[in-house]
Amino acid sequence: MSVERHIAGMLGQIARQQDIVEIAPQGTAPKAAALAHVAEQYGYTYGMAYRTGFKNSLIQVRMYRDPQPAARVREAATITAHPQAGNGGTAPGLAHGSLKPLPEAVGAVAVLKDLITFDVMGLYVADRKRKALTYLACAALTVLLLIDKSPVEAVASGGAAALLVTVAFTVGAMRRRKIAQRLTDAGFLAVRDAQGAQRFLRPGQQLPGHTNPFAA
Repeated sequence: MSVERHIAGMLGQIARQQDIVEIAPQGTAPKAAALAHVAEQYGYTYGMAYRTGFKNSLIQVRMYRDPQPAARVREAATITAHPQAGNGGTAPGLAHGSLKPLPEAVGAVAVLKDLITFDVMGLYVADRKRKALTYLACAALTVLLLIDKSPVEAVASGGAAALLVTVAFTVGAMRRRKIAQRLTDAGFLAVRDAQGAQRFLRPGQQLPGHTNPFAA
């Protein structure tokens, strides 16, 4: 799907004044962040991100309508400045015809990329159930290898797989901690959702799932 079609589809949802906008699934966090930035210029704010599609290869981002007056001012200014966005015209914060952020939008897109990456990584790095299932799969691999390999070879192969998994989880956790520090430095607040997962919110914002994510 072309950049224009992605933007047009998103703006169609925004034009209907929807409380929640689902950005078309993207293959990378930078692309998803670029589209999320466009949505923010139309009065929305980041809600959450998760993986979807075949083998969870795509990133789905959900945006919430920001009820604050400043958001409506921002939306009106954007509509005036970019009347043909999604229809061959320019889109706020992006180079014409691409998802590459303009210099003035690079910082904001980078923050959104961190939010998206942190949420998506949490489904793998911080999920204890997923970790347990992964290690169980390594144990099952060892048992299967015992059918046609010696015990030493089977245990070595299963152990190597478990080691690779451990390294992957460790590296992922380290990367996620660095992202968390960047978000904290940017003024975001760390909270826990109903499932106990860590999330980062702007001051005054509630966890996703509310029609008004800023309501008290």
